[in-house]
Amino acid sequence: MAENQNWTLEIRPKRNLFDVNLKELWRYRDLIVLFVRRDFVAKYKQTILGPLWFIIQPLLTTLMFTVVFGSIAGISTDGLPKMLFYMTGITAWSYFSAALKSTSNTFVANAGIFGKVYFPRLTMPVSVVISGLIQFAIQFLFLVAFMIYFKISGAHFGPNIYILLIPVLVIIMAGLGLGFGVIISSLTTKYRDLTNLVGFGIQLWMYATPIIYPLSEIPEKYKFIILANPVTPIVETFRFSLLGKGSFDLSYLLYSFIFMIVLLAVGIVLFNKVEQSFMDTV
Repeated sequence: MAENQNWTLEIRPKRNLFDVNLKELWRYRDLIVLFVRRDFVAKYKQTILGPLWFIIQPLLTTLMFTVVFGSIAGISTDGLPKMLFYMTGITAWSYFSAALKSTSNTFVANAGIFGKVYFPRLTMPVSVVISGLIQFAIQFLFLVAFMIYFKISGAHFGPNIYILLIPVLVIIMAGLGLGFGVIISSLTTKYRDLTNLVGFGIQLWMYATPIIYPLSEIPEKYKFIILANPVTPIVETFRFSLLGKGSFDLSYLLYSFIFMIVLLAVGIVLFNKVEQSFMDTV
């Protein structure tokens, strides 16, 4: 009689590291939407300013960078308005860093719910990356408003055809953040020290990315170190497409894309391995 029953859902153990059913994520898309809504609402539900923090945070950071690095340190901004230069870098970097930081504690932060009900575990970090798009969209619109203001004020800059690459840049940033995040999350189930190092590491990483300085200011003998950073071509292309100044090299952008694909593959396989036994170590 059991053989004649038609099951709508079959839960089976994963037999090997490469047994990854990505189609299952699509079947659980409604759950991903619920997680996205939960992340957005819960984050600012008990705050006075709510989503305005999406604007306040990059604005205050831009003001600080303008005073410290632009005025006091006198670091060049390639002839661009200092606030606009810093805000473009901050807008791109904020989405990547938020995606990485939020996904890096997936197993530890959600151990309770993981141990009670079944759903594809990847839905959790994927939903975090998607919910970050809301913050990025708000900050991007704020950046556009800044661009309009400076353009009216007579600043010499302008977007170009490469602005069409922005959706591609967002996808690469999301992939990098997700890839690094799930790898760190998988490792933190055994090595909790990584949790404390993530925030510090992200801050150091920002200084290895052309956020507060243009790539043109880096001496040639050290430039390869900055270009080895997969986020560097993304930030540079993002700034170049919007402001028309800076550097753009399709080969470096392709490097970031390939890096993202390899990183995601490694991250998903490692995540898949840890998923099978993480409840024993968390």
